[in-house]
Amino acid sequence: MFTGIVAAIGRIETIESLGEGAGLRLTIDAGRLDLSDVGIGDSIAIQGACMTAVTIEGNRFKVEVSRESLDKTAGLSMPGEVNLEKALRLSDRLGGHLVSGHVDGLGEVVVFEPVGESWRLDIRVPASIAKYLAYKGSVTVNGTSLTVNSVADQASRDCIISINLIPHTIEMTTLKHLAKGTQVNLEIDLIARYVERMLHDGVQPPKG
Repeated sequence: MFTGIVAAIGRIETIESLGEGAGLRLTIDAGRLDLSDVGIGDSIAIQGACMTAVTIEGNRFKVEVSRESLDKTAGLSMPGEVNLEKALRLSDRLGGHLVSGHVDGLGEVVVFEPVGESWRLDIRVPASIAKYLAYKGSVTVNGTSLTVNSVADQASRDCIISINLIPHTIEMTTLKHLAKGTQVNLEIDLIARYVERMLHDGVQPPKG
């Protein structure tokens, strides 16, 4: 589990193929992320996707990304900056919201522009997860916990959400590199999953 509070900006330095049609092995410079308490097998969120550290050498670590994960995420197949967060400890503050590190879908940036001292970010959300987004609800974008300012449903059953990014978020995350047309990793709020399940037709509560 994670909080969606980005701890550091790292960088994918090298990429190795795991074989034809297979995944990739990434070497990542952790930047300011302290790896002293991270062991082999521990989870680290990279651009919002939970990955397992397979080697740790100084301030660098490697992960192996399956072809399935590469097909369902953005930003893990080429060198560049990435948002990093270590797994949540039970004693940690929950500064963002509960995040699983499982990408639910890819969004598309339709607006990214300065508004006063902040930035406006509008994202087109695919129909498969649009129903889980709500006004003032939480969403994870490239591993960053954010608050939805508005939701505009579209005739195609997808939706466009609008988010306000404060200067601190721009400075401390890779969201500064977004542009119109960029794909982003989205994870819906965990609570929404359970609410949808409980309200789904045909699912009856257990009889006591």
